Amino acid sequence: MIKVKYEIIVVGGGHAGCEAALATSRKNHKTLLITGNINNIADMPCNPSIGGPAKGIVVREIDALGGEMGKCADKGAIQVKMLNTKKGPAVQALRAQEDKHIYPKEMLKTLKQEKNLDIKESLVEHLIVKDKKIKGIVLETGEEIKADAVILTTGTYLKGMILVGSNKTPGGPHGERDSKFLSEDLKQLGFNILRLKTGTPPRIDKSSIDYEETKLEPGDLKELTFSYDNKSYYDYKNQTPCHLIYTNNETHKIINEHLNESSMYGGYVEGVGPRYCPSIEDKVVRFKDKERHQLFLEPESNIKEDKEYGNTIYIQGFSTSMPEYVQEKMIYSLPGLKNAKILKYAYAIEYDAIDSKQLKQSLETKLIEGLYTAGQINGTSGYEEAAGQGLIAGINAALKLEGKSPLILKRNESYIGVLIDDLVTKGVKDPYRLLTSRAEYRLLLRHDNADIRLREYGYQVGLIKEDKYKEFLKKKQDIEEVYKLLKEARITPKEDINNYLKEIRSSELKDGISLYDLLKRPEISIDNLKHFIELNYNNEVLEQVEINVRYEGYIKKANKEAEKMLSLEKKLIPDDIDYDNIPNIASEAKQKLSEIRPTSIGQASRISGVNPADIGVLMVYLKRKYNNE
Repeated sequence: MIKVKYEIIVVGGGHAGCEAALATSRKNHKTLLITGNINNIADMPCNPSIGGPAKGIVVREIDALGGEMGKCADKGAIQVKMLNTKKGPAVQALRAQEDKHIYPKEMLKTLKQEKNLDIKESLVEHLIVKDKKIKGIVLETGEEIKADAVILTTGTYLKGMILVGSNKTPGGPHGERDSKFLSEDLKQLGFNILRLKTGTPPRIDKSSIDYEETKLEPGDLKELTFSYDNKSYYDYKNQTPCHLIYTNNETHKIINEHLNESSMYGGYVEGVGPRYCPSIEDKVVRFKDKERHQLFLEPESNIKEDKEYGNTIYIQGFSTSMPEYVQEKMIYSLPGLKNAKILKYAYAIEYDAIDSKQLKQSLETKLIEGLYTAGQINGTSGYEEAAGQGLIAGINAALKLEGKSPLILKRNESYIGVLIDDLVTKGVKDPYRLLTSRAEYRLLLRHDNADIRLREYGYQVGLIKEDKYKEFLKKKQDIEEVYKLLKEARITPKEDINNYLKEIRSSELKDGISLYDLLKRPEISIDNLKHFIELNYNNEVLEQVEINVRYEGYIKKANKEAEKMLSLEKKLIPDDIDYDNIPNIASEAKQKLSEIRPTSIGQASRISGVNPADIGVLMVYLKRKYNNE
């Protein structure tokens, strides 16, 4: 018997589910979040960190749009550093070691404070679908709950299977019950189901490590935050340290001797593992020429009283599915770990996912109206990728109920846009991980300018409050003021000026120059300009100006290339087009175009197997048949 009705139901309380539920409830839609265990909401079952290359920028984008991950990451941070600072701004990104107790605690606290959000412990067994429209869900108890939209964020729980050597145990990451029926339900509804795999390293007791054999890896000696609220909660002068070690010949010898005992190489794995985050046995096999692989010893908490994580070290880069006795040999062979006490053994986990090519760019499924999916169910890996999808799915589910157009982020606007476009246009064969190399406009998608790119969208959809929006507008105004000041301020080749330039190892002036052009010199920083002019603006404003001025030529070139891409995005393809009726398009292209149903020429051009010649024929056909310009 149906007892209750919600506007939106979110299934799963991981990073995708949390962002989705917060987005819909904050947009004043009555939302129900269903999770198997409320204590595992926003859980971090694998690495104890948020951010990293590309991923750290995604967290900034989530915050710019009005999401929550960055705020919780700032509250849970125990060590923070900016990566790739010796490289250009296009690849710099923030990474924070997180307290695995504090982060989920803060997220759960935030969820409980939302007046439009209820949380329920249960498993969903079936979807209620009528006339290809979602109508609600059926719980394991048989209870039916109606809804106008449903967002599936099931993580690794769809037919989850834990693998250690030849042992296979049904369940989720902490041994919880898996969802046994939902993926079969999806299969019957017409979804293509993939079997994927991921894994996690062993955890060891921090007091059993000989740190004399390790290299200290400290955080950056300055305050850094993901959130544009700019409030740090950690003591940057007393951060929790990480340590670096390497595998060696003995480690590799053990792995090779026992290779056929691992779940992966022993033939026990059905799913496809992540290409860009392989197990240690996969690294040893695939990269035989490498004498060693780096591993990071990362603390999972700095709270000594935390019984679960307080004394635990995560061996980053040492994911494996070897039997436990082999894992022991492998760990004891590592520098500083010969007397290590193992607190938790590594394992691999298999789970079901859907074919992401069956999604629209809004993350609504093509098969069932009102049904959205986000996170690992779409074939991605990583907390950040999941959270970004969850936020967009939540926003778009709410916008659909409001009768508004979906928010579709473009590839030149955000990494989240790159991620979603890759998923729906190319699909996945192995768990997808965001990399800077996937973004052709990465110089435009920087850590420093996420709010400039996306804050307006967050305000338009109602997730950025008026006071924060006004702060953002003031920041944009300040940036324009600094540009104007630097362009108007000129210096001439006077003795004191040339002496200062000499002092900072910059060439002397022979003619007058604006401070704007002076800043283009690679050895000149915006702080140097304070010698010539007062610049009483905050660091974020000055950083934005410095990067934009210094890389002005490259940024203009990237924007010009993006404009070409956008012109193709504006060439829309009608929904009712029959690709089989278009002559002179290759058979593979017809098959791929019919399967993915791209919405624009731009999206069609990014489909694997669709060549430029096919695009040319398609454009001519559209112009003739639909008068498409």
